[in-house]
Amino acid sequence: MSSVDEIKARLDIIDIVSENVQLRRTGKNYTGFCPFHPNTRTPAFVVFPETGTWRCFGQCNEGGDLINYVMKREGWDFPEALKHLADRAGVVLRPISPEEQGQKEEHERLRNLLEDAVAFFRHHLINTEAGKPALNYLHERNLSDKTIEEFELGYSPHSWDQAHTHFTEKGYTEKDLVDAGLVTQRDSGGIYDRFRNRLMFPIRNYQGKMAGFGARALAPDDVPKYLNSPQTPIFDKSNLLYGLDKSRKGIRADDQVVIVEGYMDVIATNQAGFKNLVASMGTALTEEQLRQLKRLTRKIILAMDSDAAGVNATLRGLQVARNTLDRESELTFDARGLLRNEARLNADIRVSTLPEGLDPDEIVNENPEEWAKLIASAKPVVVHVMETLAASQDLSDPKAKTEVADQVMPLIQDVPSLIERDTYRQQLARLLKVDESTLVSSYQQPVQKRRRPGRRAKNPVDQSAEPVSKIPEKSPLNEIEAMAVGMILRKPENLYRVDRALIQSGLSRISSKDFMHTNHQEIISLIITSLDQDTIEPQNYVIEQMPIDLADYADDLLQKTQKLVPQEERILSEIFRNILRLRENVLRDMLNQYRFQLEDEQENNSGLNDDLMQEINKVNQQILKINKAFNDRTLFSNRPDPE
Repeated sequence: MSSVDEIKARLDIIDIVSENVQLRRTGKNYTGFCPFHPNTRTPAFVVFPETGTWRCFGQCNEGGDLINYVMKREGWDFPEALKHLADRAGVVLRPISPEEQGQKEEHERLRNLLEDAVAFFRHHLINTEAGKPALNYLHERNLSDKTIEEFELGYSPHSWDQAHTHFTEKGYTEKDLVDAGLVTQRDSGGIYDRFRNRLMFPIRNYQGKMAGFGARALAPDDVPKYLNSPQTPIFDKSNLLYGLDKSRKGIRADDQVVIVEGYMDVIATNQAGFKNLVASMGTALTEEQLRQLKRLTRKIILAMDSDAAGVNATLRGLQVARNTLDRESELTFDARGLLRNEARLNADIRVSTLPEGLDPDEIVNENPEEWAKLIASAKPVVVHVMETLAASQDLSDPKAKTEVADQVMPLIQDVPSLIERDTYRQQLARLLKVDESTLVSSYQQPVQKRRRPGRRAKNPVDQSAEPVSKIPEKSPLNEIEAMAVGMILRKPENLYRVDRALIQSGLSRISSKDFMHTNHQEIISLIITSLDQDTIEPQNYVIEQMPIDLADYADDLLQKTQKLVPQEERILSEIFRNILRLRENVLRDMLNQYRFQLEDEQENNSGLNDDLMQEINKVNQQILKINKAFNDRTLFSNRPDPE
C-alpha cells in the first residue's frame, strides 16, 4: 500500500470536510454548501464516502479526493497537503525503495496464486465426485448454487500433495506455496497441503483482493474444526473482516454494519437479503478494522449468542477473541474497550443478543423478519451490561445492588457525553430501585467502608470485573501479580511446567481468576489462548494480539522482569511460588469471611453452622495443599530454599 493509499485508508473524508462544512446525509452521500464560493441557497457540494471523493455541482464545478480538498481549502501545494495529512494519520512519508517495489510485486504474485487456488478448490467442489459431500453439506445448510458461486466456495481434496502437485506444474515454486499459506513445512523436511478434505472459504480484503482462506473440517474427527491461512505477507487477521468486500454497498445503504462470528452467518444472511454483515477473523476488533468500517458507517452492532453476551463474558473482554471462527468458541465482550472505540470513532456501538442455541443462519432460514427485529432491538453497550448483570442477581439484596453498581458506574463514567451519562445513571437507579443522588454521590469520591477486620465481599475469587483502582498499584499483592505475569509473558511456554507442578500438587491450573488486576487477567488470558493455538509461535501470537491499550503496560512488566536471575528453574520456581502466595491470600480472606459469618450464625441460632464449618474445612484443606506445595523441593530442580 502506497503512502497516499494508507493516508486515505486511515482518514475519513467526512471528518475532514465536516471541519468547515455542515454536511447532511442524503441517501448514501452527504451534501452541504460549497466552502469555495458564496452560496446560501442551494447545497450543491456533495461528498461521496464510498469513493472518498467530493464535487461542487455549482459555480466551482470542481472536485477531487481528500488531498485535493485540503489543498484547495488551505491553499497548499500537493507536498504540503500530503505532509499535513500524513502527520494527522500517523503515516511516515518516504520514497518507495527498490525493496518495497520488489515486495509489492511479490504480493501480486501471491495474490495471483491464491486466485488460481480459488479456481482449483471451486473445480473440486462442483466437478468432482469427492466434492459432492461438501456440496451436499452446503445445500443442507440451505445455500443456493447462486450463493455458493457468489461467495466462491470450494473443496480441498483429501490428499497430502494434490494441491502442491497442481500448482508446481503451473510454474509456482514451493516458496510461493509456503508464502501463500497453501502448504505447510514439516519439521523433518518436505511440505504437505495445508488444507485437506475441507470446505473452503476465500477471504478477500476490503478491496476484493485475495488474502487467504478459511477452511471447515468435513470429517467429525478432524481438528481443528476451522482452520485459517497462517500469517503471511498478505494475510493478516487483524486487518481483515470476512465478507467486507461484498457487504460494503449494503453497509452504506443501511448505514449500519452487523458483526457476527462465522462465515456461514455472513453467507446465509446475505442470501436472505441482509447485505450488511461481516465476521471478525478470530481476533479482537482492531483499530484498522474499525477504520475500514468507519469509512462506511458509524453504526456498529455486535450480534452475539446468549452465552457470549452473558455475565461471565461481560466481565471479561473482546480483547481475548476466538482463535478461529468456530462457533464452539466464545466471542468475548469488553464493554470498556467498546466504549473507548465508540468515543474515539464518534460511533454508535450496540449489542444484540441472539436466542439461546441459535445462529444467525438458523434464524434467517426460519424467519428473516425475526433477524430484522433482533438487530433493530440492539442496545447500547452500557444498557446491555447493566441489564445482563441485573438479570443474574437478586436485586432485593443490597449487596447484589452494590455489585452491579460497582461494575456499571465505571462504564457510565467513561461515556464522554454528559447527557448520555445522566440518562444511564437514571436508568441504573430505576433498575436498582435506589435514589439517583445516592448512586451518584457514592462514586464521586472514594468511600471508606465500615466492616470488621478480615471481612470481604462474597466470592472474592470471582471479582474479575473489579475496577483496577481497588488494588493499589504499589501494593505487595499487585507487585506479586505483576512479577508472575511478567515472567510468564517473557516466555509463555513457562505456563506448561508451572501448570504441571500445580496439578502434581493437587491444585488447579493457572487461570485469569488467580489475579485481581484487570490488566493481569487480560494478559494471562491472552497467553493461555496463545498456547491453545498452533498457527504461530505463542510469543508472536501474544505480540500480534496484544490490545493497543495494554501494550505499554505489558512493556512495563517486561522491564520489571528483565533483570531476573536467568536460570530457567529459578524463574519457574518464582512463578510457582507467586501463584501460591496469591491463592493463599484469597483463601485466607475467604476463611476470615466464613469465620465472621459463623459468629453471626451462632448469635442468630440460624442452624447453618454445619454448612459453614464444611466450607471452612474445605478452605483449610486448600491452604494445607498450598503450604505443602510451597515447601516441596522436588517440583523443580535446583529450586531455592523457601524464604
